[in-house]
Amino acid sequence: MKLTFALILALQVSVCVWAQDWPEPDKELVDKYTGLKEVFIKRLVTAWEKTKDAAQPLLEGSPTGDSAKEIFEEIKKSPRVESTVKIISGLAGELEPVVEKARLALLGAYGHYLRPYIGEHLDTAITSIKPVLDTVLPADG
Repeated sequence: MKLTFALILALQVSVCVWAQDWPEPDKELVDKYTGLKEVFIKRLVTAWEKTKDAAQPLLEGSPTGDSAKEIFEEIKKSPRVESTVKIISGLAGELEPVVEKARLALLGAYGHYLRPYIGEHLDTAITSIKPVLDTVLPADG
């Protein structure tokens, strides 16, 4: 019931907020955002894989690791967890167009209102932090 109410409220807010016309984002800005997002996701996936690979040998031989693995397997088999995953997956699929429209509206607003003032500084900051991220959180394994 709470989830349904939250979904209806979120849709109402999104309809009200996104009903007005926002500036269209430049293709260059959308491409730049998409590229940065993809690299960030690769960084997270690589970090997760490295963490998992490092922790797996430590947990396999320990009693805590074995019991945690059993608990995790039982949770995965739970009908509640399965139905929750299906509901969340369905909602994510249904909300994807709304999220994409919101993303484009925000990029358009940024490109029109903020980019002329802070775009160069933001680009400089992103460019200067990339070498640090390449060292600490590389995109490639």
